[in-house]
Amino acid sequence: MNRTQEQLIVKAFFEKRIQERVLYELASPKKRLEALSRLCHNYTTTLRKKYLIELPKANFNKEALATLLRKYGPIKQCYVISWNEDIDGKEMPLSSALEHIVGLGMPSIISCIPGKLAYFESEQGYGAPPRYILNREV
Repeated sequence: MNRTQEQLIVKAFFEKRIQERVLYELASPKKRLEALSRLCHNYTTTLRKKYLIELPKANFNKEALATLLRKYGPIKQCYVISWNEDIDGKEMPLSSALEHIVGLGMPSIISCIPGKLAYFESEQGYGAPPRYILNREV
């Protein structure tokens, strides 16, 4: 886990009233899933709405999504916070992160440009999961 990366994500995109609690939960192996659970169905009260750009709910092509994200700026390595323990807390190329996350059905955030741009996919309910670009430059 990279606490600096996680602080950038939380401070940039999470509601101020819960930032310290989320950082505490992310830092604790026992409580990490509690932080991720906040991104399930109640993500609209967890994330700052003004930075959410909703993407279509249709099945999304991972390459098209990577191209869309790169339009916002150059992306080298990404940092991932995910329900998927294999990639949670790791840095990886954008294409690899999207391969693991798109369609997972559980919440994940890919930080593409630290504190500025991220991709968020929520828990899947009925149909495709809600998908968003988190952009501080809006």
